[in-house]
Amino acid sequence: MKKIRAAVVGYGNIGKYALQALEAAPDFEVAGIVRRNGDADKPAELAPYDVVKDISLLKDVDVAILATPTRSCEEYAKKILPLGINTVDSFDIHTSILDYRASLMEVCKKTGTVAVIAAGWDPGSDSIVRTLMQSLAPKGLSYTNFGPGMSMGHSVCVRSKKGVKNALSMTIPKGEGLHRRMVYVELEEGASLEEVTAAVKADPYFSNDETHVFAVPSVDEVRDMGHGVNLVRKGVSGQTQNQRLEFNMSINNPALTGQVLVNVARASLRQQPGCYTMIEIPVVDMLPGDRESIIGHLV
Repeated sequence: MKKIRAAVVGYGNIGKYALQALEAAPDFEVAGIVRRNGDADKPAELAPYDVVKDISLLKDVDVAILATPTRSCEEYAKKILPLGINTVDSFDIHTSILDYRASLMEVCKKTGTVAVIAAGWDPGSDSIVRTLMQSLAPKGLSYTNFGPGMSMGHSVCVRSKKGVKNALSMTIPKGEGLHRRMVYVELEEGASLEEVTAAVKADPYFSNDETHVFAVPSVDEVRDMGHGVNLVRKGVSGQTQNQRLEFNMSINNPALTGQVLVNVARASLRQQPGCYTMIEIPVVDMLPGDRESIIGHLV
C-alpha cells in the first residue's frame, strides 16, 4: 500500500515530536522538513531527510503538518493549500477558530484540498471528549481544568514580546474551569519587567485569566513540558439527574500534540474537500488500517 507522504513545516518542539510520530507510524513516510534556514545548521537527526526553505522544493507531498506558531498558521495554510497539499495545524486561540475555519473553508473548496485546524489536545482531543460528554448528559455544566503544566501556545506568545529573550508560561488550575497563568521570562538586557508584564497581560492569550509575570535568570532551569487536564461534566441524561462524567490525562505536551497532528494528517486524506475541526472527523479515520479491522477490535 502506498504510504502517505507528509512534510513537517517548522522544527521547534512540536515539529520534532511530529517527526517522531511520523517515524513510528506504519502508513507514513517523511517527504521532508521545511525550515526558515533550510539545511543550514542541519541537526544530525534530520540527516536522512530533505530539509528545505520552501515546501514547493519537496516532491509528492500529500499533507503538510504545520508545526508553526498559532498566529502564522493561516499564512502558511493559504500558501500551501493551493499547491494541492492538505494541511493540519494545532491553532489554539479558541475564540478565533470559527473565523479561521471559515477563511480556510473557502480556500479548500476552491483548491479541492482538506485542512484540519485546531488539532492539538485542547483544542483537539479534549474537544472530542467534551462533545461526547455533552451528548451523554445534554443538560448540565462542563468544566475544563488544565495543568499544572507548560502551555506551549502561551509560552510562544510571551517569547514574541519585545524585550523577552526566553519565556515559559505555566497553567495552574483554580477549579471550575478557571486558571492562573504563571509566566517566567528571561529578559533582554535593558528590558523592563513592567513593560513586558503589561504587554503580556494585554494579549488575548492572557487577558481573561489571572496572570503573574516573573523575571528569572534562566528559563531552562524552570522548564517542564509536562501538562494535564481534568474534564468534568455534571448533568442530565433524559430526565435523570446527577450524571457525573470525568476524564483525566497527564501528558508530555508537545509529544501528544505531535501525535494528534499525525493522526489528523492521516484523517485528512479520508475527507471531502473542506476545512475541519477534530469534532467533525470520525475518530476511526484517525487510526491506521481499514475500518472493518478497527471496528472489530474496538467496538
